[in-house]
Amino acid sequence: MARGGQGLARVAVVVRAGAAPLWWLGVFAAGISVLVPGLTGRRIGVLAGAALFLVAAAVVAGARRKRYRTLAGAAARAGKHDVLQDRRVTVRNWRRGHRWWLLLAFLAALGCGFAVPAAAGMLLAGVGAGLRLKAGFVGRVERSGDVLLWVRVDWLSRRGGTPAGERVKAFRATGVAAGDAAPGGGRRVAVAVRG
Repeated sequence: MARGGQGLARVAVVVRAGAAPLWWLGVFAAGISVLVPGLTGRRIGVLAGAALFLVAAAVVAGARRKRYRTLAGAAARAGKHDVLQDRRVTVRNWRRGHRWWLLLAFLAALGCGFAVPAAAGMLLAGVGAGLRLKAGFVGRVERSGDVLLWVRVDWLSRRGGTPAGERVKAFRATGVAAGDAAPGGGRRVAVAVRG
């Protein structure tokens, strides 16, 4: 980066990047494995899966909320030489860096379906739903502070790097008009101005 600037990725986008692939891989794994009676039978598998889905969504959505709030409260303003990463690039980098973990999780969920139909797939989908809820939480933190939160890309690129991990020392903040993602990490919706 020129003149000491840093590459920055949106916190909410990084959190949300895994939500869709985990959700859909979980849905597919549950849908395929429910076709097999399994050791426990379909009814027990689906009921166990529903419980696992709710628990996983709640645990993932609620994890490290205090740390996110602490980092957000102490966020320094981004410098003029910092480079803001596009939403699409952040999502692509996260998914590329985790593609083998996603594949292994899908295969494991599919394999477990032969013992307990649908349960592991619904657990995987619950993790995806929890990440989506957590991104929504980050979006509410952003709206309450009227800022967008960013994290250094080099802290994320290390193995196991997460937006609120131990390697992350601080967030950076910009105004709400910066970047191409809305609060919460979703696509920014263009509003047509009528004359």
